[in-house]
Amino acid sequence: MYDAKTKPTVGSVDSYLAAITDETRRNDCRALTEMMQRLSGYPPTMWGASIVGFGQYHYRYASGHEGDSFLAGFSSRKGDISVYLLGGYESPHVRALLDQLGRHKVGKACLYVKRLADIHIPTLEQLIAQSLPARP
Repeated sequence: MYDAKTKPTVGSVDSYLAAITDETRRNDCRALTEMMQRLSGYPPTMWGASIVGFGQYHYRYASGHEGDSFLAGFSSRKGDISVYLLGGYESPHVRALLDQLGRHKVGKACLYVKRLADIHIPTLEQLIAQSLPARP
């Protein structure tokens, strides 16, 4: 049976953020923490050792695979900040928002940004908000 590696932990979000050595990156991650908490209505929780997640949902695939994940989150990675949102990046509405976002890359399930100064913050807030279910 599959056991997910990324699970909520009792790790300290404040300690994780404080350990980010680059001051700009640390400040960006603190700003993302505040933004995602405000938009989601959930407090930040560490998922594994390096993802700050907000909220939680249970998923089940037709194959029988199931597990839990966060609704929105981010991680400070070596080159970029990875932003994790629900849903894909294929819809015309999302593509239009990404066109307005500024400097970024998109992976299969992630949005990558170097720094918040490179992007349009209200557009990022729209992307986060629309990817979340109704607030608790």
